[in-house]
Amino acid sequence: MKKIFVGTLILSSLAAFAVNAEGLYLQNINIEGLKRVEKETVLSYLNLKKGSNVSQDALDSSFKRLYDTGLFSDINFDTTQKNTLKISVVENPIIDKRVFDGNDKIDDKVLEKEVQLGPRSVYDKAKVQQDVQRILDVYRKTGRYSVMVEPKIIERDENRVDLIYEINEGAAAKIDKINFLGNTHYSNSDLRDEIMSKESRWYRFFSSADKYDAEKMDYDKELLRRFYTNRGYADFNVDSAVAELSSDQKSFILTFSLDEGPRYKINKITIVSELPDVDVKPLYKDLEIDEGDWYNADAIEKSITEMTESVNNQGISFVDIVVEPQRDSANGKMDLIFHVEEGERMFIDRINITGNDRTLDKVIRREFRVDEGDALNYSKLRASRRNVENLNYFSKVDIQTTPTGVDKTDLDVNVEEKSTGYFNVGVGYSTTNGALLRFGVTENNFRGRGQQLGFDVGLSQRTKEYDISFTEPYFLNRRLSAGIDLFLTDEDYESESSYDTRTIGGRTRFGWNYTDDLYHYTRYTLSETDIKNVKDSASKYVKAEEGKATTSAIGQTLVYDKRDSMINTKEGYYLSFGNDFAGVGGDVKYNRFDAKAYKFYTLSDYYTFKLFANGGYIDGYGGKTVRLSDRYYLGGNTLRGFEFAGIGARDKYTKDALGGNWMIYSGVEMTFPIGLDELGIKGRTFYDMGWLGKPDNFNREEINYSNKMRSSVGFGFDWLSPMGKINIDFGFPITKEPYDEREVFRLNFGTNL
Repeated sequence: MKKIFVGTLILSSLAAFAVNAEGLYLQNINIEGLKRVEKETVLSYLNLKKGSNVSQDALDSSFKRLYDTGLFSDINFDTTQKNTLKISVVENPIIDKRVFDGNDKIDDKVLEKEVQLGPRSVYDKAKVQQDVQRILDVYRKTGRYSVMVEPKIIERDENRVDLIYEINEGAAAKIDKINFLGNTHYSNSDLRDEIMSKESRWYRFFSSADKYDAEKMDYDKELLRRFYTNRGYADFNVDSAVAELSSDQKSFILTFSLDEGPRYKINKITIVSELPDVDVKPLYKDLEIDEGDWYNADAIEKSITEMTESVNNQGISFVDIVVEPQRDSANGKMDLIFHVEEGERMFIDRINITGNDRTLDKVIRREFRVDEGDALNYSKLRASRRNVENLNYFSKVDIQTTPTGVDKTDLDVNVEEKSTGYFNVGVGYSTTNGALLRFGVTENNFRGRGQQLGFDVGLSQRTKEYDISFTEPYFLNRRLSAGIDLFLTDEDYESESSYDTRTIGGRTRFGWNYTDDLYHYTRYTLSETDIKNVKDSASKYVKAEEGKATTSAIGQTLVYDKRDSMINTKEGYYLSFGNDFAGVGGDVKYNRFDAKAYKFYTLSDYYTFKLFANGGYIDGYGGKTVRLSDRYYLGGNTLRGFEFAGIGARDKYTKDALGGNWMIYSGVEMTFPIGLDELGIKGRTFYDMGWLGKPDNFNREEINYSNKMRSSVGFGFDWLSPMGKINIDFGFPITKEPYDEREVFRLNFGTNL
């Protein structure tokens, strides 16, 4: 196959007719070289009229317009013949095939969306260069800056060519280092946890977080702003964000220069209305921020949204609430004045959504606080954008207003989708469960409908867990989540109580939010538990419960979550209360009540205290006692310093743990930096205390039991490792009973709260 080279425009051809163009009276236009293009097409681009005198400027503009069509690789105007313009052209070929070669990291379909030229289009050298730049931009967004793209053409018959983009992808430019300048209140490690960009590490082979992306870096600036402004730093600003590319174009160093500014506490809050019909007294109940709180931009935004809805409910549709901060920087105090003003009289005509190739329109629309035909409310519009961003389906959410009439506007919503599937593999060792392997696949936007589908497997020396879950977040097109779980669990209690259990079953659940922080969910569980492999030497209380039993239970849990972050909590609190009623069929009958309370606060921005209290009570009814598998056990992760099931009722002769029908577990923990922030390691100290009640129907002469408080102190380390969170604890009992089983060292993968 022979490579051809497209001829270039010969600008000197203008000179060929310039001398003769003076006073040219144009009677004829002859065109040569046309094969595919019609003569009328050429004439339509000429700024010339037969039967009239033609100026040099008219010839020049016609020449340029004809060239700009991209239809020809060579054009020549000849005016040497009397009263005649002779135009000679060489047509650009038609592209027969367009091929991408060498693109292993980016699919053809992605590149096809970016380039202009395709099969059956006219080859244009200028557009080819533009497409090369577009391909380079696509690769640079994925962190590949050493990519090279060389366009080549292969000549075919009938003036056709194949266009080939030969791509040498090169190595991805990773982020070697992320630096922060000007941060005196938060460590570099704290801030790195908040942004999307991550430093390159060997374990991030499944992630693109350590690949440089300019758009991602812009979003990092916004994440930093949110982080600081939600913690009191109202004047925070990112002065600059610089990405330095190494000389070999293989790595970047990111540097964020920050101006934290002073930290403000709210001194006084006032609501003032400029509308005579608005009663401001009820609006104080809508405030999500109180006097004495640290300044919090999100809480202020939520307050504005709630107050706007309240004013709307008073019959006033067009309202705008603006907050005026009055700073006392010297004392770190701020007054907030909320002004209730008349808003712009504008209605939403249409909501246009683009960029959602996979996600259905309705998944985005249902997160909007406004609808077509509603009054335009900027507070609700901001809340709508936040709701769509919180779906975590999109890397960018942009909402613009486009006026369509005197009092109408369109909302143009543009999103960029990102991967919503997660593949997790974890390996490790736990002192409770021994060597363990965890494997999970989760899709948070299944079929583009916002549904969640997950499959998890956990295997260790003493437990085997299999779980399949599915959640529909908008059941029956309402703000009602519905889900189903199927599970199978095998647990080995041979060392504690001389038996094994197998539980198999399923669960249906429904949940809804009263507010952004208060949510409620209900459930129905049907399961079968088999207490098996009971040792001959086991306690008679264990032998008495050998066999299978079916549990049919309904339950509910109410949760109020005011934590600033679910992952790296520093401030706020968490409260939950739930109960389960077993006996809607099945063999097991009980009432269970559980409550949790957690409080977090941070001193000097580094020392985080956690105060916690958990309580539970279970009671059988209808002549049924509470089974071993349903009782409470303390020790291990709960009440550190004691083995799993290390305290409570225990058979005097077999040493089998028998659990209890109620429990209280409480304590305080302090987390602090130890100079290993770069590795994700922090230190902690703790004080735990707990009480465990007695089980049903036991003989004190055969059982060791005391409901006295047990307590322990200790220290440990939290490591946010490549394989998940790892906790290492050294616990030392303070108050204990002689028959309690103690455990000084504990290593565990993952914790809740």
